[in-house]
Amino acid sequence: MQFGLFSVSDITVDPTTGTTPTEHERIKAIVEIAKKAEDIGLDVFALGEHHNEPFFSSSPTTTLAYIAAQTQRLQLSTATTLITTNDPVKIAEDFAMLQHLADGRVDLMLGRGNTGPVYPWFGQDIRQGIPLAIENYHLLHRLWTEHVVDWEGQFRTPLTSFTSTPRPLDDVAPFVWHGSIRSPEIAEQAAYYGDGFFANNIFWPNEHFQRLIDFYRERYEHYGHGKAHQAIVGLGGQFFIRPKSQDAVREFRPYFDNAPVYGHGPSLEDFTSQTPLTVGSPAEFVDKTLTFRETFGDYQRQLFLVDHAGLPLKTVLEQLDLLGEVLPDLRAGFADGRPADVPEAPTHSSLVAARRESQESAAQEIAAEESVEVSS
Repeated sequence: MQFGLFSVSDITVDPTTGTTPTEHERIKAIVEIAKKAEDIGLDVFALGEHHNEPFFSSSPTTTLAYIAAQTQRLQLSTATTLITTNDPVKIAEDFAMLQHLADGRVDLMLGRGNTGPVYPWFGQDIRQGIPLAIENYHLLHRLWTEHVVDWEGQFRTPLTSFTSTPRPLDDVAPFVWHGSIRSPEIAEQAAYYGDGFFANNIFWPNEHFQRLIDFYRERYEHYGHGKAHQAIVGLGGQFFIRPKSQDAVREFRPYFDNAPVYGHGPSLEDFTSQTPLTVGSPAEFVDKTLTFRETFGDYQRQLFLVDHAGLPLKTVLEQLDLLGEVLPDLRAGFADGRPADVPEAPTHSSLVAARRESQESAAQEIAAEESVEVSS
């Protein structure tokens, strides 16, 4: 089970002070947050992609490469890489390069994006979001798994005898998660390829995401990648914790009430009762997070959103210290009763080992067939 952070890279006014960090301050802060994630023992840091204000992360691979140079263990990912408005060729190139620089500590989450104006900025139509996601990923998958690609599709110019460079490290592509909050077509796509499915369940009630994840699991088994309970699932989450519950609620309420996404909407109490958001003590946070497997089954990756809604860096780092203190309890709780046949989240080393095992098995089968032919 992997635990980590994801950031949407918002630049938001602190409602308690009225101050807004600069782009430079937020970019520098995200590096400190990622390094802190490794220091407290987290496994993953994921950074989103946006091309509009009030967000700063237009080039997550650049930032992740910088973070890779200052960390040793942390798995680096995205949340999300826009498969609809990015050229699949550029995605293939950028993430293979990052994979080499980070010695394999790289995967990525693909998503459609839901900011309408961004699509025409990159020459696309949001009404074609699903077909774009399906076609572009089909091309990306081929670019990483085939050395020479001939391609003709609906949304980009053809490719003739094209080779994406650099090639993936050890000839094994970065593992792909497909992120969605509402689209069964994306869950189907993830299942078809045997990829991971990340349901960012931080805004809507659990029942909605339970149906989406159950569908993905069923289709994963349908395509022969394993049993439904062995499908590769990731979830989102949010928390604000203090040693005393009342202090957490009092301190976080103004940030919640003025957050750019859910502010001025449901009350803090209603939101925490219907979504993964926990505002309370560390023990309450652990108890609620451990209930996620009751709804969604055993899964592989849990990412938390912490640096949002104008929370200052000092407060975010304090939150991470508290998370680090309860991380052993989270790990133990999720490990308790976990079936032995539920896989861990794929990493570069595990994918390389699986590929080597597959090649050796194929070689043994060929040798056995040749032996039978000779004897007969």
